[in-house]
Amino acid sequence: MPELDLHDAADQMARLLEEVPDDALDRPTPSDMPLAQLIDHIGDFASGFIAVAQKDIGDRTNPSPPTGDLEAGWRKRITGDLGALADAWDAPDAWEGMTSAGGLDLPGALAGRVALDELVVHRWDIARAIGQPYDCDAAVLQEIEATIRQFRGDNQGEIPGLFGPVVPVPDGAPLIDQVIGLTGRDPGWTPPTP
Repeated sequence: MPELDLHDAADQMARLLEEVPDDALDRPTPSDMPLAQLIDHIGDFASGFIAVAQKDIGDRTNPSPPTGDLEAGWRKRITGDLGALADAWDAPDAWEGMTSAGGLDLPGALAGRVALDELVVHRWDIARAIGQPYDCDAAVLQEIEATIRQFRGDNQGEIPGLFGPVVPVPDGAPLIDQVIGLTGRDPGWTPPTP
């Protein structure tokens, strides 16, 4: 059995990508990337983390920065890769031993949790950018919070390539706000008014 099932998170991301209007691709997102660039990153991430799960270390596990140049049919390609990503992490051995992602060696169990984090947090980014509602299972958010805290340790500042400085949230804030704040995003972010 895999440690975590990524299918629901991958399916939710795929469904949200289908809702992205073509004329919204230049909108800002809470991740400080324009929407097209963030979607390009998700496509690279989905493809790359299939290889991370299979421990097929190479160019796909260390992609170039996303450009935002989305080809015709990008939705079909990325949603297909999201499904394949979830399938790749169904393999119990994906969670075992060591692997590499973005040039960083890490245990397979941690890499799988990073994949979950990417799916959930970037879905929040996109939902905010296009004004769609967002919900997430509390158990999934608890997993992600633990993963982020493992990476952060005592570092509340920027962790280049991973997280911005922690954005404080009020005591008793919803768990999603706490998780988003830990990633360096403002949980209250809304798109700027035109």
